[in-house]
Amino acid sequence: MFLHDLSRSISKEWQFKVDGREYEELVRKCFENRCPYCLSSLAETTSVIEHLDGMNRYRAGLHVPGNVLVACRKCNGEKRRDDQLRVLSLATSGWASFLSHDGRRCAANCKTCLYWESIWGDETERTMRLSENLQRISNFRSQFAEFQAVQSLLVQALPVMLSKLYSDCQLFAETEIKSLLENFKHVSNLNY
Repeated sequence: MFLHDLSRSISKEWQFKVDGREYEELVRKCFENRCPYCLSSLAETTSVIEHLDGMNRYRAGLHVPGNVLVACRKCNGEKRRDDQLRVLSLATSGWASFLSHDGRRCAANCKTCLYWESIWGDETERTMRLSENLQRISNFRSQFAEFQAVQSLLVQALPVMLSKLYSDCQLFAETEIKSLLENFKHVSNLNY
């Protein structure tokens, strides 16, 4: 909720509204109505809203123009393996890490590398497509000056803030659960 509220607050005066039809049309046009990762036609597959930097405590992505794309459901799911990692070894962002699994730097059983191999069996083509898609997404992001202006600040500040928020929420939940269990035990006269 915090990231959604922050997204709305930060982007309220921006030219594009991420949930607006104009922004979706811009994204689809920029990527020729293809998944920005695997290049499959979005007209022929189930498409989903995709956050380049995932909306989690490690990537601290926002729901704002420049961070939201339309992708195929399969790539969106596969990308989560990188987005959910605390530390990335192939790139500084989840989306760039996802597109950096070219089969040359990971263990032979890396699920993401195997995913890309299933998309493009030829190693030369796979390496070329992944590199092109990295550049295409970087070019897309550079079109959003408002996002570029806040991104470096967000990358530095949000992970620390989110870690504290998660920790505080966990502590609160544990305390409340303990209290509720004690109340239930007292009210129900159960011994456990």
